[in-house]
Amino acid sequence: MESFFLIDFLTNEKAFSVVYRIFAAGGWVVLVCLLFYAGFYMLYTLKRKRWKKDWHYVLLAVDIPLINVQTPKAVEQLFAHIYSIMEPPSIGYKYWRGFYQYQYSFEIISIEGYIQFLVRVLDKYRDVIEAAVYAQYPEAEITEVEDYVNSVPNHYPNDTHKMWAADFTLTEHYAFPLRLYSEFEHSIAEDTVLKDPMGTFLESFSRIGLGEQMWYQIIIEPIQEYRWKKECIKKIKEEIGEKDTSGGGIFGFLFDNPLTREIGSGLGEIATQLGGGIRTEGGSELRKDDGPPNQLLYLTPGKKKVVEAMEEKISKIGYKTKIRAVYVARKEVYNPARGVNSLVGAINQFNNPSSNMLLPKYITSTQYLFKERRDNYRRNHLMAGYRKRNPWYGKKRFVLNIEELATLWHFPMSHVKTPLVQKASSKVAEPPAGLPMEFVSALPTMTEEVTEEEKPRTFRTDTGDEIRYDEFT
Repeated sequence: MESFFLIDFLTNEKAFSVVYRIFAAGGWVVLVCLLFYAGFYMLYTLKRKRWKKDWHYVLLAVDIPLINVQTPKAVEQLFAHIYSIMEPPSIGYKYWRGFYQYQYSFEIISIEGYIQFLVRVLDKYRDVIEAAVYAQYPEAEITEVEDYVNSVPNHYPNDTHKMWAADFTLTEHYAFPLRLYSEFEHSIAEDTVLKDPMGTFLESFSRIGLGEQMWYQIIIEPIQEYRWKKECIKKIKEEIGEKDTSGGGIFGFLFDNPLTREIGSGLGEIATQLGGGIRTEGGSELRKDDGPPNQLLYLTPGKKKVVEAMEEKISKIGYKTKIRAVYVARKEVYNPARGVNSLVGAINQFNNPSSNMLLPKYITSTQYLFKERRDNYRRNHLMAGYRKRNPWYGKKRFVLNIEELATLWHFPMSHVKTPLVQKASSKVAEPPAGLPMEFVSALPTMTEEVTEEEKPRTFRTDTGDEIRYDEFT
């Protein structure tokens, strides 16, 4: 009956009358809340722009030595090292001053088949990157280079170039790990050999030719541990069928403290004595019909392995991650079958169908409803996001730990025979810090003419005898 009166009111009354009566009945509260939220968000965005206005990034090319026996474990340690820029801000520092967490961009590019490893970082944290790289690769060479993204057009459709781009996202929750580099190891007799996945990846980059470019970008942002690990633990409990007894929400917050737990334990003991329940070692009651606390004993071997991998993931540092790829070429040589399919196929090797997969989800190839217009919008959107290294463009970010990141981005080992990968020939050694330099300035240079008076007349032997030069010669 009430629904009938509501429909009758909305259909028979004038629109202005309906809006006025809703507004007078309390709708103004919703309007005020929306306006307050919009104003607060605009102010927060403005403060973040001001926070970042003085940032200056540098793009560093990293060349590893010809002989590289370091496994991806070295890059895993590198990612652990650079986590030091993490700054957990207070609420006031974040929303009043507009604090924005600093980020890194780890990239691999191929320009006409020439492959280069790059790292983009704030200039004030350049030393952090260099120290992390040299700690694992002492013979590496790091050079500041110009940004390569300016070598192609930034707006599409374009008269000279065509492009394909995509955001890679996870098919499952980030609590489920990808295939790790340790799973690429296989044994030959008594030796364990790493079948470096970067070999397949770089081979796809070397296939392109003149007029073609392929870019691969991983933007990472340090994230506080409790934020993402809490979500992962929740997923693990869901996988093993563990019952949620925390109460959740505001009630879980109110009752999750020592005093209320003590009171609850006492009341639970009384209820157990009266009802005949069973007490566990922790003091909580387990009723006869409640069953086991979880279904871990009943999981299949494959499911148990996945749960173990999930627990292993949260034992390491995590980063918020955005992964993008771009293939751009001149129109006359544009060949997605060679560029795009090779790249996507190389990334497929990191997928684990029983756990998680990394697939292109936001791509520039749509199949329905205004296809050309939507394709061009995505091309411009993804190109702008790549050029700015902005993780907010495209799909939502996810969390990967340092082992997963090292699997997706690491320097190839020496047995990877991919051509045209820039490597360091030799490292220029610097003089020792304590080298005495008092008499260096007194030495004549190659361009100075030494007079007869300035030439030394004698020299002293090890036995202490003084011999004239003319006698010795």
